Amino acid sequence: MTDFYDRLAPFYHLIYPDWSASILRQGRALDAVIRARLGDGAQAVLDVSCGIGTQALGLAALGHRVTASDLSPGAVDRARGEAARRGLDVAFSVADMRTAFEHHGSGWDVVVCADNSLPHLLSDDEILGALGQFHACTRAGGLCLVSVRDYAAMQRGPGDVQTYGVREEDGVRYILLQHRAWSGDHYDVTFYVVEDRRADPSATHTLRSRYYAIPTDRLLALMRAAGFVDAERVDGAFFQPLLVGLRAS
Repeated sequence: MTDFYDRLAPFYHLIYPDWSASILRQGRALDAVIRARLGDGAQAVLDVSCGIGTQALGLAALGHRVTASDLSPGAVDRARGEAARRGLDVAFSVADMRTAFEHHGSGWDVVVCADNSLPHLLSDDEILGALGQFHACTRAGGLCLVSVRDYAAMQRGPGDVQTYGVREEDGVRYILLQHRAWSGDHYDVTFYVVEDRRADPSATHTLRSRYYAIPTDRLLALMRAAGFVDAERVDGAFFQPLLVGLRAS
């Protein structure tokens, strides 16, 4: 998993037609959910799977006090540079979400694990362990936000290909797509980035990872088992289903 995101980090923004706009849009969406449950005002936010910073940067731009980590050193380096370019103060570090409490400690108003990061853990036991870490990080009355794919709505089969389109950047054309090969409730992803420099030979970057297609109702049950109360699925608030849970006061 680390190698997958280290190698993807230079290209990750290309998944979005306009990454800067997505940073703002996702930050505002999460901010609205946070305000609806915790009230107005800046919160201490811990992003335990920040990647190149999409959600962390968006929340920091809205005034939240953001600390963020990721398993991938390459993604964290990219995120740190993006924050500096935007004049945003985010404390980034390299850490595994499965040791979030050991790395970050407790007392956070909001813990975020977005963009289908949690299903990289391949069993209920692993996911429950990570959710227990999130719970330990969250203050009494605090909030946990997890976004995941809606696996019940996804097609499964040999033709399961997702395309992200063609991007142009600095005179280079990029084509991005991924193929999913299913095996029961797990699937292997092969992500292709075609880098067409036109005058030069093109390069194709092939990256591989694995996911657990955990249904949202099962994930909500694990959130409750980890100690979160009022755990619910919220649709329409974010670009993926958002699972929201509170730590009891």
